[in-house]
Amino acid sequence: MQSEIPRRTFLAGVAAATGTAALSTSTVEGAEAKESLKVIGIVCSPRKGKTTATTMGVCLEAAKESAPDQIETEVIELAGLSIPGQVAAGEPLRPGEVDDFPGLVPKLSSQEVAAIVVGTPVYFANMSYLCKAFLDRCIVFRKNKFALANKVAGVVAVGGCRNGGQELTIRSVQAALMSQQMIVVGDAPPTAHFGATVCSGGLDDVTEDEFGMTTARNLGKRVAEMALRIHG
Repeated sequence: MQSEIPRRTFLAGVAAATGTAALSTSTVEGAEAKESLKVIGIVCSPRKGKTTATTMGVCLEAAKESAPDQIETEVIELAGLSIPGQVAAGEPLRPGEVDDFPGLVPKLSSQEVAAIVVGTPVYFANMSYLCKAFLDRCIVFRKNKFALANKVAGVVAVGGCRNGGQELTIRSVQAALMSQQMIVVGDAPPTAHFGATVCSGGLDDVTEDEFGMTTARNLGKRVAEMALRIHG
């Protein structure tokens, strides 16, 4: 089970790591207060509501259907948010630059969040700039007693063609998640490989990719299964 971090200690660490004031949090205090487990999907596409978001919706729907009375889901799209990557290296915000990342910290580190699925489009066989900035900024969790440790993690990757680098992208994101001491899983049988590998065909519709949609559903099922085993 994930060790509990004193609320004040963690928020103070967040403030120190991000250079911002500590935020208030609605974190559930204690396992006994949890009525359900939450699976959060982080959509790291600069295009809001497009193929990566659609795929994440399919994935989380399958997670919810695995245990409707025990699993709760939420999608967070990073499109439109400002997540300056240089802050992870200790560099200050530029004049007038907005930083939306601190607002995500209490939500992702909450005790009720049992699993996080990261979704990204594939650019040149790797993750989007938003995904990289997000993962870099997650260093704040390492610096605060590995606040994401033992949460289940899965990855969704959407490419323009069937062999467009989806698996390379997934492995790259997984490496960052493993560095957080998260429990990384792939998609469940019968596909059972790295995660959700989806092909858009260069269009804004992934629903025609039958195999890709199957991997997305299987990933959702596997994430839910492991979340329930570990945190249920």
